Amino acid sequence: MTEFRARVLDDLSGVDAATWNRLAGGHPMLSHEFFHALHQTGCAGTDTGWLPQFLTLWDETAADSASGSASPGLRAAMPLYLKSHSYGEYVFDWAWADAYQRHGLAYYPKLLAAIPFSPVSGPRLLAATDAERAALVRAALALAQNASSLHVLFPQPQEAALLQAAGMMLRSSVQFHWTNPGYGSFDEFLSQMSHDKRKKIKQERRKVRDAGVSFRRLRGGEIKASDWAFFARCYNRTYREHRSTPYLNLEFFQRLGQTMPQHVLLIVAELEGKPIASALNLYSQETLYGRYWGALQYLPCLHFETCYYQALEFCIEEKIKVFEGGAQGEHKLARGFLPVKTLSAHWLAHPEFSDAVARFLAREHQGIEHYVDELNEHSPYKEAPA
Repeated sequence: MTEFRARVLDDLSGVDAATWNRLAGGHPMLSHEFFHALHQTGCAGTDTGWLPQFLTLWDETAADSASGSASPGLRAAMPLYLKSHSYGEYVFDWAWADAYQRHGLAYYPKLLAAIPFSPVSGPRLLAATDAERAALVRAALALAQNASSLHVLFPQPQEAALLQAAGMMLRSSVQFHWTNPGYGSFDEFLSQMSHDKRKKIKQERRKVRDAGVSFRRLRGGEIKASDWAFFARCYNRTYREHRSTPYLNLEFFQRLGQTMPQHVLLIVAELEGKPIASALNLYSQETLYGRYWGALQYLPCLHFETCYYQALEFCIEEKIKVFEGGAQGEHKLARGFLPVKTLSAHWLAHPEFSDAVARFLAREHQGIEHYVDELNEHSPYKEAPA
């Protein structure tokens, strides 16, 4: 059995991008380019409470002959951060932190395996074999002995099983995803909806069209500096309206367009030749991820058209199978998105608090099951999509 050497990295500069991306399996938000952009632009770093502590496993007996890279023997990796707060995670543990504080205990720093500011599912144990994934879990739990806890957000189901087998507690949450069984057009998609939902979507699209709004769908290489500057204005305005601080900056968005243009889709809404709203999506051959949006003025149904219907048309044209609409949002149900259970895994060092959280999660799981059943009873489709 191969013995691995564990290394904790606070930067990916010394890791070959192709080697890392093979482990990431083509997921755009697990790519070397995405993480490197977050770190290099200061969006995820010490100053923002997201200290990179990427856990890597190395087989130093053999070089990476497939790439001839500068990262010989990199066999597995886990995107880990040492967190001093719980912002930007989308799996909420503020109540746990508050309980620790009320009992005079420190909940922070904690270890978090996640994609910063992105509630998207995907691999968290980046490796080729279950043996390597299990080795990652053991190393992560050993590293967590120096923190209050370890949390792994939105892993794949098979990874969640490994994490649970290692003693971590599983937690369920709900998102809304759209699936594409092979629609040939947006009208064909609409034909599968119930009459009232189909009518509602047509009315919403007509309102935007009758208002004189047009759209540009720009892929990475087509996005100009002025487009990125406009999107950043929209993004910042949305956060200000919610009395919150933006996580990301213009330099980060520009880096995405420069380093991973094949994964970037920017939708721009225009009225009388001037941009008024925009939405940023990232995508792979299989999945489109709705990320951020903003508008400089309000128009009825503009949000639905910019964030959902334009993106759905793109998925149908490109034969993309899944559109992940992000966290929360029951309003997505009426627009063709169905509830999907997502997972997270948690380990707390304090035994009494761990027991209390386990009891809470058991009750919460029952509530999630009832919630999903209730949502499925109100499916917008005439029959369940294939």
